[in-house]
Amino acid sequence: MFLKQYERGRTFVAKLNYGSDLLEELNKICRQEYIKAGYIQVIGAVSSLKYGFYDQSTKEYTYTTYAYDESLEIVSCSGNVSLKDEKPFCHIHIIASDKKGKCIGGHLAAGTSVFAAEVVIQEILGEDLIRELDETTKLTLWK
Repeated sequence: MFLKQYERGRTFVAKLNYGSDLLEELNKICRQEYIKAGYIQVIGAVSSLKYGFYDQSTKEYTYTTYAYDESLEIVSCSGNVSLKDEKPFCHIHIIASDKKGKCIGGHLAAGTSVFAAEVVIQEILGEDLIRELDETTKLTLWK
């Protein structure tokens, strides 16, 4: 088990620009403010959604199959911030619904276009939270 204790640091709120890339903007904020550990929540809507699925048997992400180009409401979008390759890195999952309420989701990928997004980023302070390759899963996980 991995267990560490952290204290609350700075809290950031942001409204992202229409048409911006959701994941790129979250990473940009965290790198600009050098947030080494934290958690993120997003509400709003996207004009298009690109997300991925990690296949545990092949140990690979599939992205392109899961690209949607229609208006979607963000039902849930949350994740964390840690250091990967010595830079702040956002690991985010998203669930979005279409106009009929059908939900789709997974690992947020670059290429998701913001319609409207309000973001809260909570920094946590303590030992650096670092990602490195886990040999068992082939994912970059906290060490």
